[in-house]
Parts: sequence; C-alpha cells; structure tokens
Amino acid sequence: MNIEILRTIGRRLLKEIPLLRQRPHTQTAIGVGAAGDRTFLIDKRAEDIIISGLDDSGEALTIVSEEIGIKDIKGGGKHVLIDPIDGSRNAISGIPMYCTSIAIADGNTFGDIGLAYVLNLINGDEFWAEKGKGAFINSERIHTQEDDILYLIAYEAQSPKRDIPSILPLITESRKTRCLGTTAIDLAYLAYGAISVFVTPSLSRSFDFASGYLLVREAGGIFTDIIGKPLDDMEMSLKRSSSLLASGNIKLHEKALRLLSRTTG
Repeated sequence: MNIEILRTIGRRLLKEIPLLRQRPHTQTAIGVGAAGDRTFLIDKRAEDIIISGLDDSGEALTIVSEEIGIKDIKGGGKHVLIDPIDGSRNAISGIPMYCTSIAIADGNTFGDIGLAYVLNLINGDEFWAEKGKGAFINSERIHTQEDDILYLIAYEAQSPKRDIPSILPLITESRKTRCLGTTAIDLAYLAYGAISVFVTPSLSRSFDFASGYLLVREAGGIFTDIIGKPLDDMEMSLKRSSSLLASGNIKLHEKALRLLSRTTG
C-alpha cells in the first residue's frame, strides 16, 4: 500500500462526492452504520468508492469503517481505518467543511499506523504522512507550530453543556477559537501549523482520528488524551474511543495540560 493508491481514490472522491451536497435538511438517513450513527447517501457513496479503490489495489487488507464495519479483502491483512465522510453533519446541513480520512496500519494499535491520508472534499487539499518520512500537504512538507503562543485553539463539543465548561480554562487563554465539526480536518491543519492546539473532551472513535494521529506526529506535534496519556498502545477498533489533546509542540502541550487540569484535576 502506498500514497499514490490513496491519492487515486481521492481523485475519484473529488469528482463524485461534492455533487451529493444538498440544501440543509433535505437528506434523509438510509440506514445505521456499524458504529451506530445514521448513514446518509453521501457516507455510503464515499465508502463504496474507497473500498472499490482498495479492492483494485490487489492487496490483502482488513477494513475497519464507520459504515460497513469490518471487511476483509483477499483474506485480510493490513488494517485500514476509514471515515468516509468526517463531518457528516456539516455535509447534510449544507456546511462546506468535511473530508475523507484513511489510515493504514501494520498492526491493531495506533503506534502501528504507517500511512495516513486526509482529503478536504471542499477545496481538494490532500494531507498525508508516512511513518518516519514526514507529513505533507499537496506534496509540500509541513510542520507544526514552533513557538508556545496559543494563537488558535480548535475543539469539538459533542455535548456543549458538558464539554465546553471542561475546556474553558484552555480556550479562554487563546487568541482565537474554532469548532469546525470535523476532527480529521482539525488535526490536519494542526499538522500544517494553522492550529496551535486541538482538544475534545468527549470520546472520539478510532477512525475519527487515526489519520490525524500520524499527521500530527510526523509534522512534529504531540498527541495524547486529555490528561496526557499517550495513545500509541491503544487498540484501533469500532468500539475503542478516547478523549483527545493534540498540540504543535511539547511546550504548547504542557501549557494546555496545565490549563485543563483546573477542571480535570
């Protein structure tokens, strides 16, 4: 498996998926995915394109996807974590901010991820990372933020009433905040250096952040859960989930952990 296979899949996604964007509240669910969320046409079509492309690669793979669940290709092999549409709520609401996320791993833990790909389905930005070889946007090498100023903090709040108070000490220290509604894009642009810190206190599922995990690490960033526990040994599956804290560098991460400890401690 190599990045060019994933980029070929990405080109097909960019050709077809934007056409499925509709006006707010005009789409109805067509079922429930393996992860328990409602499945919409845009989710199903993206997943079909990705699985078809992976099948065409000729490689033995074990797919773990939000919609289809677990599927072996040619008897199973390397793990492929897929979020066909990360930011589905944005997509079905007519908000132009969603992406596709694909991660390839030799084993079943986050430390085993060797290849990651995130495609912004609105502007076509391609992010990818290869373990030990760095992170890239559209073939250009990228790096995370180098100083310790909290320029911009991105966050996700699945339950605003519960989540926002728990991260308030952190976000009130930042110059700007953003809630984009798509974890993979949050993490990709953190790897790019556009976001200082990303935090989500609610539990995120493996495929929500698998690609972003490698992107951030390969770009020079730090990635743990919200109390600073490393995630390398965490199992990747449909059932495993974790809070998230990603930062551009260790100084930013330590600052974020100190601020968050005011509520988590």
